[in-house]
Amino acid sequence: MSAKTAAESRDGVCFSLDAETRVKLERVGSANVANVLLGHGFRNIMMPGLKPLNGSQRQLVGPAYTLRFIPAREDIDSMGDYSRDDNLHRIAIEQCPSGAVLVVDAFGCLGGASMGDMMAARLVHRGVAGAVTDGGFRDIDAIAQTGLPCYQREAAPAATPIRMHPIALNEPIGCAGVAVYPGDVLVGDGDGVAVIPRELVTEVAEAALAAVEYEQFAAREIARGRSILGLFPATPESRVEYDEWVAAGRPEQH
Repeated sequence: MSAKTAAESRDGVCFSLDAETRVKLERVGSANVANVLLGHGFRNIMMPGLKPLNGSQRQLVGPAYTLRFIPAREDIDSMGDYSRDDNLHRIAIEQCPSGAVLVVDAFGCLGGASMGDMMAARLVHRGVAGAVTDGGFRDIDAIAQTGLPCYQREAAPAATPIRMHPIALNEPIGCAGVAVYPGDVLVGDGDGVAVIPRELVTEVAEAALAAVEYEQFAAREIARGRSILGLFPATPESRVEYDEWVAAGRPEQH
C-alpha cells in the first residue's frame, strides 16, 4: 500500500487506506477487482454465496480485521460466558479499527448469529466500514437501519453461543472459501465481495478504475449501436479511440 494517513495497526498490520486509494475503490465494483486480480493469477478472491444485507447499502471498502469461530461446546459456551468482558466476539467489536471491515469466519454456520444489531450499532459509532460473514446475522432490519454495509449467506437469528465459539482475532482466516489475511482489502457491492491481497491494493485500485473508465467509453459506443467486437474487451485499436475520446474531453458522456 502507499503512504497511510492516521494509520491504525495491530500486530504490525496497518488497517488504514490512504484517501486516494479508498476513493478509487469506491468507484469500482467487485467484478472489476476480480478481473484485475485474474490478470495477476488470482482466481479465488470472490466470496461465493454472500449477499448484501440490504440492496440499498453503500459500497463496502476497507482492510480486513478478522474474527474466527469454531463450533461451540456445551461445557464452555453459555450466555454467561458470552457476557464476560474477555469474550473475543465482544472484544472484536471494540477493537476492529476505524475504517476497517470486520470479517468473520463462521465456518458457514447458520445455527448462531455472527452479529446482532447492538454490535452493528457499536461498529458504526466506532467508524468501522462494514462486516462480512460466511454465516449470518440476526436483527436484520435493525442492522439495516444502522447503515452499516454487511454481507452474509442468510439470516441466523439464534444466539451465538448455541453453535459458535470465538477463538481467534486478527489472524489469517477462510471466509466463504477465500483466504483472508489481516489488512487485505475487501470491496463489496451488489455482485458480492472481492478480497485484494494487501500488497497489491494500490496497483489493483488504479487498474480497476482505469477499466471502469474505459467501460464508460464502451457503453457510449454500444448505446450508439456499435458491436462489442473490437470494442469490448478493449483492443489496441479501441484503446487509441478511447485515448482520443478522453483527450477531447469525453464528449457526449452523459
